[in-house]
Amino acid sequence: MRILYQFPLSHFCEKARWMLDYKELDYVAQNLTPGVHRAFARLKTGQNRLPILKDQTTFIADSTQIALYLDAHYPEHRLLPVDPHLRQSVLDINEMTLEMGRHIRRWILSQAFHDDQESMDILIGEKGYLRQFERFSKPLLKAVMTKGYALNEASVAESKHFIDESIEHLNQLYVQQGSQYFVGQRFSLADIAVCSMLAPLLSIQGTPWEKEHFEMLSEEFRSYQQALLEKPLGQYVLKMYQTERSARVDWRGV
Repeated sequence: MRILYQFPLSHFCEKARWMLDYKELDYVAQNLTPGVHRAFARLKTGQNRLPILKDQTTFIADSTQIALYLDAHYPEHRLLPVDPHLRQSVLDINEMTLEMGRHIRRWILSQAFHDDQESMDILIGEKGYLRQFERFSKPLLKAVMTKGYALNEASVAESKHFIDESIEHLNQLYVQQGSQYFVGQRFSLADIAVCSMLAPLLSIQGTPWEKEHFEMLSEEFRSYQQALLEKPLGQYVLKMYQTERSARVDWRGV
């Protein structure tokens, strides 16, 4: 049995869900509690971040390592090209998105916490102890995440600047590529990495960040979203979600 240990709102976990779905592999998305997850992650993988994939008795941490593992053990619907040059290009773009993803996570959380009710409801889930004691769990979770992700004015501004530069760079790369995909002429890990990292900025239907859940976000967020949608990069992300994202498991998890 495969289990993906996740946070529903994490775009790194969305990346792992997409890879598993693309491979057409059966799995269960198992939610862990932010902060509390560290002990489990450290015990199973020696590090404290999600996503973590359990495949039978093997635990694999980190979305990139999960991609490499999946291609090695389930080669159908490859995530990385066989050609060495194209493979390295895919890995380079994937690596580029990782730091951008961390900054997007910080900025999007700072925006989402403007509306405690919407964001906290998704974080604590629909059932379980966190929902049962939500009067206490919501402020506790917010405090843990504010500290853990350094959601202060200076760090959030730094993240916003990094996102701006990354989007411009990726937009130029995509235009120069002149293809519907980021590397070569077929869908790959590069496309999953770029799209899943940028998805929280675009309120895409069927994702944790769709308008239904984030309709109360700030005017700053709405303006930024519109600016991204006007770029070829933003249109590409929407198209990839429409044509290549066939979700087999509910992102809400269990």
